[in-house]
Amino acid sequence: MTTSTTEQESQPLAPKNYEQDREFAKALHGKDAAKKTGLGAWVTKDASAQEVAVDGYFKHWNGKTDQEAEHSRKSDYSELTKHYYNLVTDFYEYGWGSSFHFSRYYRGEAFRQATARHEHYLALKMGITENMKVLDVGCGVGGPAREIARFTGCSVVGLNNNDYQVERAEFYSKKYNMTKQLSYVKGDFMQMDFEPETFDAVYAIEATVHAPVLEGVYSEIYKVLKPGGAFGVYEWVMTDAYDETNPEHRAIAYGIEVGDGIPKMYKRQVAEDALKNVGFEVEYQKDMADMDDDIPWYYPLSGQLKYVQTLGDIFTIFRTSKIGRTVTTETVGLMEKLGLAPKGSRQVTNALEDAAVNLVKGGELKLFTPMMLYVARKPLDAK
Repeated sequence: MTTSTTEQESQPLAPKNYEQDREFAKALHGKDAAKKTGLGAWVTKDASAQEVAVDGYFKHWNGKTDQEAEHSRKSDYSELTKHYYNLVTDFYEYGWGSSFHFSRYYRGEAFRQATARHEHYLALKMGITENMKVLDVGCGVGGPAREIARFTGCSVVGLNNNDYQVERAEFYSKKYNMTKQLSYVKGDFMQMDFEPETFDAVYAIEATVHAPVLEGVYSEIYKVLKPGGAFGVYEWVMTDAYDETNPEHRAIAYGIEVGDGIPKMYKRQVAEDALKNVGFEVEYQKDMADMDDDIPWYYPLSGQLKYVQTLGDIFTIFRTSKIGRTVTTETVGLMEKLGLAPKGSRQVTNALEDAAVNLVKGGELKLFTPMMLYVARKPLDAK
């Protein structure tokens, strides 16, 4: 099944309540929120605002995978994503640092080194160079934008629909004296506010999976990209081995969806077709998770410490491993009972744990990849 133009056009767009979003982020995270990180930031969230975010997110996840349930999640894609990252950003930074993505891993290579190389590789395949103006779609807290700006000398504009993450990204760019190269914009990637043909290149790293329909976000990227410009994306997709009618397969996909704020997981062919349907010419495609690597991409979640390459990685991998996640979940649960963490904290960590389990299952069975790499180009004669 592919995503049709009719489905794309019938998909409603979210209202742009940016001022309301900003006020909610302030209420939830407090003043100077960017200066706090990890679990320390989590426990200082406003309890009533946290309850609103938890209810707003989990109301969509009742175990149902029928068309009505999926349509509801797609229609509420913007709120779904905003609430998700309000709830999980602090846990992501605690476990992964400031780059929220998977990577390939080589023998003898440190975890942070692999993360940076994964970002460098995308910039290389796209041909990003200095003096280019580049858009990062779904920029998170700006880890990849900082790395790619340093690596290539380009300037990067980060687009994000979560005010808290924008605030944190801006904090880091000031901290590392990169404000001349980096800027961040609040916005919806399904309806971008940039003028057409603004950017020399556009990339997205494990972010456009939050779109309700891939043609919607890809068409917006196509619009703001200059003719001849490249779009590079590490896309989350189900592989050709995935069978939507297989209950085990669908359960794995649903576990990934609920724990990662995804309205609907699509197969690889849907992404490829969507790129072509909006006008892109696909120049390169490769499942970077299916390269017969000695160390699998999901090893940080698997708890297999045999794959740890450096002494310094032990602490990072422990936090993301099964044991580390259990420690975090139980600690957060206890803090919630004692009133030291906001209500719903345990529910959030349980969802993240479920996501991790299903990501590993999907990886082991080769049903899922978080790094289906596409490099596509907007034709020079595009109108």
